[in-house]
Order: sequence, then structure tokens, then C-alpha cells
Amino acid sequence: MSAIGSYIQDWPAQSQTMFRHCKTTATRVIRKATEVALITHPRSLALSALSGDVTRTVVTMNKDDAIDPQHLDAIFQQKRSLRSKVRKDLKNMDPVQRIQEDNAIQNIVLESPWFKDSKSLCAYISCATLREVDTSRVVSEILSNQDNEGNAQIRKKLYVPRVEDRNSNMRMLKISSVDDLITNSMNILEPALVDSNGNECDDVMQASEPVDLVILPGLAFDRSGRRLGRSGGYWLIIELLIRRMVKSGSYYDLFLKKYQKLAQEREWKQPLLVALAYTLQFVEEGAIPVTPYDVAVDAVVSPSGFIPISPVALERCD
Repeated sequence: MSAIGSYIQDWPAQSQTMFRHCKTTATRVIRKATEVALITHPRSLALSALSGDVTRTVVTMNKDDAIDPQHLDAIFQQKRSLRSKVRKDLKNMDPVQRIQEDNAIQNIVLESPWFKDSKSLCAYISCATLREVDTSRVVSEILSNQDNEGNAQIRKKLYVPRVEDRNSNMRMLKISSVDDLITNSMNILEPALVDSNGNECDDVMQASEPVDLVILPGLAFDRSGRRLGRSGGYWLIIELLIRRMVKSGSYYDLFLKKYQKLAQEREWKQPLLVALAYTLQFVEEGAIPVTPYDVAVDAVVSPSGFIPISPVALERCD
């Protein structure tokens, strides 16, 4: 059974019929299409140059490939298989090792020049249930207006994710205190629409100034910047295929595409994309299946240190 077929096997009969009808329609549309609108990360070519020629053992796509639903379905299956493996490894991770790696990663972030110099950033609120790298100390440092010597300093602007719906729509809202966070239906902390003072939380997409850093999670990474997110979003993909706009990434991929487009339109400098990863979340080169719609990261922080990947990251760590 295909990945999409597995995804809908438990749906009510009426929903399955509607899905298959849409999938058939999407297939006809795709086969007639000659081009697809893409928002390409301006640093993707540099990443390719850094990674060199790699013999991939998984199904991949580039922007010149014809859009084939079966090809996409093979990629989804491989992504789902890798997600399952990494989730199992994270579940079995030694608790002591997890604490040690959490501390090591956060120490590296807090002492890095690219973090200290940032004025406005997006960062995730870690969730123990999802077994994400802990960010509690990083978030606490951002929300504090004191430096290590107790001197007052300009507080960084912090935007954190809020998932709006099941269609992979995510917003980044500004918070000023942990009191601005609420627990959603999945028991994950996220910003409320209104802060603890009764004011509407600012959306980063409406901000008058750019963010210079994005700290993001993920399930797996390689040393060429490829990132495997948590969400497949199969139904959204089929719906967008019908509209001839393919977005096969996770919540973060879709958000980053939108923000990169906004920054380009406003002639802002693109933010540095830094992922946090446990040692076991690194996979061999080419193990992560990719499409042109997945967003590569500029760098990864692991317990062993800061791993710059793109030229921008190499420049920032000098």
C-alpha cells in the first residue's frame, strides 16, 4: 500500500472517496503541467557545491524533474520510514545522555557570536513528549533583560511557533514572558493569540524589522543541510498539487518558504537557519529523501559543536 493509501485507510468511506477523486484529478493536472511555481532558497546552489557529488540511495527530486505523483509517493514512503526509525532511536535514548547533550547544545548556542549578536529571532519551545532538543535555557536567556554580569541590556525579540490547523499552517508570534504561553490540544506549549497583558501578540510576518536567526528542530539531519521534519501533510500536498503548487514540507518548511519570500520582497537579509540535533539524529549523506520544496538549514548545533554548512554560516562563525 502506498504512503498516501496508508494515510487514508482509516478514514470514513465518504472521505476516502473524495480523496481518491481529488488524487485522480491531481494526477491529470500534473501530467499536463509543464512548469511549477517554485520559491528556491538562494543558498541551495552553494549547499550543493559544498556537498559535492553524492550517490544517493533514496528517491530525490530537483526543480527540473517532472512532477509525478508516484515519484512523490515514493519519497513520502521513504520519509515516513526514516521518521519511524529516528523516533524509535529517540525513544530508546539514555536519559542521562539526553540531559548531557541538551546541556552541551544549549551551552554552545548561548556562547555563540551568532546568538549573542542576534536582535530578533524565531525559536521553538521544546517538547519533552516529542523528544526535541531542550531549549528552556535558551528561551529563558532571551526573555531575560540582564547579561551574565547583571547589567541591563536590550532584550531580543522572540517569536515562537503556533500551529493554526492541520494543513501545516504555522505562525510565529512574539512573546515577552513565559506567561504568554498556553498548552494546546496536543499538550504542547505555544503562544496565545493575546499575551498576559491582554495585547494581541505580534506576528513575525507583519513585523517592520527582519529576524536574523531561526532556531529550529527536526527529526534527522545530514552534513549537507538536509532536514527531515515531523509532518508529511499528504492531504495538503494533494490539494496543492491540484492548484499546481507543490508544498511537501513540514510546518517549518512551509513557514520558512513564506518568510524567505517576504524577506526577499522587502530586500532584507535572509535569517540564519540553525537546527539543534542530538548525536543520533545525524544520518549518512543522502539518507534523507528530498524534493525542491524542502528547506535546507545553514548550520546544525550538535553536542560536539557548531557545524556550519552554507557560506553564510561559514561567514558568521569566523
